[in-house]
Amino acid sequence: MIDGDTIDVDGARIRLFGIDAPEMEHPYGRNAKWAMVRLCKGRRITVDLLDNDVHDRLVGVCRRDDGMDLSAEMVRTGHAIDWPKYSGGAYSHLEQPGIRKRLWRCDARQKGRMPPTRT
Repeated sequence: MIDGDTIDVDGARIRLFGIDAPEMEHPYGRNAKWAMVRLCKGRRITVDLLDNDVHDRLVGVCRRDDGMDLSAEMVRTGHAIDWPKYSGGAYSHLEQPGIRKRLWRCDARQKGRMPPTRT
C-alpha cells in the first residue's frame, strides 16, 4: 500500500478511481493508509483499468475478491472523500457528515486551493 488512494497490484501502481485520501504527511494520512492495508490484507485485488491520470499513473476501479469496491469503502468509512471531477459524484452519497471539514486538505486540493500531489 502506498497511501489511502494508491496501491500496487502485481507490480503496477494504481490510483483508485474517483476518490481523494489524505497524503501521508497530512492529518489522517497514516490512518487512511492503514485502513487500506486492512481492506487489502490477505485478499486478492482486481483492477478494471480506466485511464492514466495527469501524472501518468494508471487509474482503475479496484475490487477485493468479495466484490467490495475499495474506493466506495474508503469513502464510506471516512478515510477518503469523493472527487466529483473524476467520479461524476459516484461516491458522494457515501461521504460521512462533516468529512470535508475533517479532510480539509483533500477538499482544498479539489477546489484548486492546494497544489496537486504525486504519489
